[in-house]
Amino acid sequence: DKTSRFTDWSRRPLSEAQKTYALADVTHLRVIYEFLAKELARTGRQKWVEEELAILLDPETYITRPEEAWLRVKTRTTSGRFLAIVRELARFREEYAQARNVPRSRVFKDDALLELASTKPTTLEELGRSRLLLREGRKPEIAEGILAAVTAGLAVKPEDCPKVEGDRDPGQVDSALADLLRVLLKAKSESAGVAQKLIATSSDLDALAAGDRSVVALKGWRGEVFGADALRLCKGEIALSAKGGAVRVVSV
Repeated sequence: DKTSRFTDWSRRPLSEAQKTYALADVTHLRVIYEFLAKELARTGRQKWVEEELAILLDPETYITRPEEAWLRVKTRTTSGRFLAIVRELARFREEYAQARNVPRSRVFKDDALLELASTKPTTLEELGRSRLLLREGRKPEIAEGILAAVTAGLAVKPEDCPKVEGDRDPGQVDSALADLLRVLLKAKSESAGVAQKLIATSSDLDALAAGDRSVVALKGWRGEVFGADALRLCKGEIALSAKGGAVRVVSV
């Protein structure tokens, strides 16, 4: 029964139906916990969980500073001016969203932000031509904030425009190496019994194939399961072979 899923849980008293609904969320947690605890002890993976919990318990995990919000916006454009406008738009959006405790996507979405950084509107008339800015983003206070952010981005001195450090041109990704890393990840995932996406993302693999050595997949338990051999593969120290339907790592 999902009728209570939209409950305002701050209001009292709760009805019996609401209490039952809330209890259902934890009814089986004790049994699940005991099972997983035994599995972690058996496999020696308690440290893996502790690493993940440390991230979840760190307040920094949940803090987005407005001046750094632009780093979360995915774009392949490396133009300093473009990124300066992205930075100012992302800063405004984050400040606006945090002040009103609403999701940043409700202010305007990333695709609209990138469009605005490209078209650089400085008047309401120019802003009105946006194809991706939804109705919420056209409200006067948001529209004015957008125009102010674009103006601020355009005013940034060339030497102060943001630079994407450590990134290589996406065209320099070694596609053959990236494909080999995907094969290695699949093999390691099956061997460890852990979903591939928990170990490394497609972006991680492309970054590795482009020479980036800062990806999360190289650290902690992920490094043990996949990262160490991934680096060896990148260096040409190992090769992959197939035997009996399974992928094997072979030292070179």
